[in-house]
Formats: sequence, structure tokens, C-alpha cells
Amino acid sequence: MTGEVGHFEIPADKPERARKFYSTTFGWKMNEMPGMDYTMVSTGPVDDQGMPTKPGSIGGGIGKRGGPLEHPVVTIIVDDLTAAEKSVEKNGGKIIQKKQPIGDGSMGFTGYFKDSEGNTVGLYQPPKG
Repeated sequence: MTGEVGHFEIPADKPERARKFYSTTFGWKMNEMPGMDYTMVSTGPVDDQGMPTKPGSIGGGIGKRGGPLEHPVVTIIVDDLTAAEKSVEKNGGKIIQKKQPIGDGSMGFTGYFKDSEGNTVGLYQPPKG
């Protein structure tokens, strides 16, 4: 699973407006995350855990614009986020948000980096288990 693009994020100045736009325009399903100011997005059919079941389909999120989420971001799935951060830096990238838990960590971990071209890219480590 390491290296797959598995998630996208869309920044929004008004998340409610963005949710309405994407759900109405493309039929995306929205799942607001209580206490997180973040909405999980399903772009196609999903399983019981919310993971896409249709090849080529990925899930995403809509979050309040700010911090590393200033422009749309693709997120790469990794087995070990700490090791990925070291590899990013070794190969000319820069960590802009170190590994941190999503909620209490039961949803995994996230981080952000700037690649060699200055693009913000996300990292996601699924929860162990």
C-alpha cells in the first residue's frame, strides 16, 4: 500500500458552501467529523469502513482553509509516516507538519510536506490493527 494516492483534500473558506457545491454538482457523499471541523468525502461506492470499492475511486475531505491546507492536496498512503518524513527530507523535500494523530489516533496519522517543486502533499499512515 505504500506510495498509493489514496486521499485528496479541498480547502474551503466556507466548508458548508463547499459541501453543498460538491454534493450537488458531483453527487459526492459527505460525512462531517464531529469536533474536527473536517468533512470526509466519498466520491463513489464505499464499504462498511468508508473505503472506496470501485477501482479508480478515492475518498477525500473538505477542511477549513489554513495551515498546510491552502490549495487542493493529494495524500499518499504510507506504512510508516516517520520513515516517509525522513525519506522526504533526504530527497530534497521539507516537512511542514510533522506526524500527528487524527483525533485520538484510532483513524491513523497525518502529516504534510513540500516536495522538490514547492507543492504541498499529504501523508497518511493507517491505524495499526
